[in-house]
Amino acid sequence: MTIVDYCAMALFLLLWLAYARIIGDQQILSRTSLTKAMAERRREWILNSMNRDLKMIDTQIMGGLQNGTAFFASTTIFAIGGCFALLGATEQVDAILKDIPYIVQGGRATFELKVCGLIGLFAYFFFKFGWSYRLFNYCTILFGAIPMTEEAAKDPERAMAAAERTIQMNIIAASHFNMGLRAIFYSIGYLGWFVSPWIFMVATVLVFIVLLRRQFFSKARLALLNGSDT
Repeated sequence: MTIVDYCAMALFLLLWLAYARIIGDQQILSRTSLTKAMAERRREWILNSMNRDLKMIDTQIMGGLQNGTAFFASTTIFAIGGCFALLGATEQVDAILKDIPYIVQGGRATFELKVCGLIGLFAYFFFKFGWSYRLFNYCTILFGAIPMTEEAAKDPERAMAAAERTIQMNIIAASHFNMGLRAIFYSIGYLGWFVSPWIFMVATVLVFIVLLRRQFFSKARLALLNGSDT
């Protein structure tokens, strides 16, 4: 590996951590993030569910959230398996890459190291999606513990405490799901490393910019904030 490769990896990690920090603060230039706005809508949904005893709609929403995380988690297993197969065919792949112009060759060891890094990324978002799936399962149980309308009217404090537990669990589960998606997006930039460390850096910066735009300057964000630009 060259100095440029190390610089590209450092930039990758720096932008990953910077984005995580920005999303953790949930604001940039006094603008609320899409993630924070969605968390408030999750709160509205669960509080609204307390006004109805028949919660078929709510259970369908929960099921949809779980199915989404299960899909990504199972897909990740196939991706990890593909990477291990790629490690077993290093010589064939290296021979093919040598015939393709504009691809910077770093040798077999460098190629295997890049693939191992990709496996690490896939493993990361597998654990994120797997944990998110389990938390959504816990959220379903907590949702079932919310008192019925008549009981909630008799003891509103207990009902609100149960609802708040469900809200927090739902937000945490969604947070882990979002971190898994973030890893997928950054892995697209990582693939540029197989071509050139310069492509790796450019692709990583582009992914970072796209993610920030979606969080703070997208139409989806405006829709959640009812057209407000703050």
